[in-house]
Amino acid sequence: METISVGLWATNLEIPAVSLSAWLDFIEARMAELQQAGFRLLMLPEFACAQWLSFAPSSLSMTQQVPWLAGIAREACARLRPLSARYNVALLPGTMPFALSSGASDPQYVNRAWLFLPDGRLFGQDKLRLTPSEQNPEAWHLLSGSTVSILEWEGLRVAIVICLDIEFTSLWARLGKLDLDLILVPAKTDKLSGYNRVFGCAAARAIELQTVVCAVGAVGSPLGHPVFDTVMGGASVYVPCDAAVEPSGIVASLGAHMADSGLSPILYARDLPVGQCRRIRHGAAEAEVWPSSWPADHVTILDPAKSLSENFRDR
Repeated sequence: METISVGLWATNLEIPAVSLSAWLDFIEARMAELQQAGFRLLMLPEFACAQWLSFAPSSLSMTQQVPWLAGIAREACARLRPLSARYNVALLPGTMPFALSSGASDPQYVNRAWLFLPDGRLFGQDKLRLTPSEQNPEAWHLLSGSTVSILEWEGLRVAIVICLDIEFTSLWARLGKLDLDLILVPAKTDKLSGYNRVFGCAAARAIELQTVVCAVGAVGSPLGHPVFDTVMGGASVYVPCDAAVEPSGIVASLGAHMADSGLSPILYARDLPVGQCRRIRHGAAEAEVWPSSWPADHVTILDPAKSLSENFRDR
């Protein structure tokens, strides 16, 4: 595949869904629209499923939300899966709580992104590093994942990396060796500072790996008040800052906005240059710089706080 066109839906979580069927209708309408325009992928942000809380029982407590959402997610996934084949559009419907042992009396849950492919395949990716609120036993109390799955689809090598995981260089030092064509980053950030961290790191990864990175963030909080809510979202597609691709490194972008905008926009990112990025990455096209996932194994760091022998021993 030389180019791919994707839709990134910066979902406003404060727009209520009256039922799961209504939410699924929203998704299907977007997929039909993308199919008609020749797009191949629709991606929603982290915890897009939180819109379901608008039809949750009024008595549902904070600690009951994850089990309830995970239960709804089973039905949602079963009904979403056929849509990808029907419209020939891959679908990443954000992330959802997933029970690791659904039959257990006290199941444990992860924050999982599902990717449905038109050929019927289904891929899951768990978030590796959780925020304090995600780990809080008095709130959602999720567990960290420990695996990254690389999937191959129509000649592309694809990875899904959820929100905070885009920030950790120790992970990217390893993923930089895997010749990735497309990185998908569903996110949800509570403040402008978090938005800038996630999206800034997504831009850095496009340079570091010489690849295409798509990031989309949710807007607002479920059952929140748009005037007081600080959750900011948007969508951007990043590529290497290279004259042969795009000097700015940004091929498409929706700026950060809050729930009081009333918007739930989709970024239509057409003809993303996965082929040209691959040629630069492989040395088949002239690049301004080399990928910076260079190991630096031969470099000695001289730290005045350590002795000379300690400096060399740390190599």
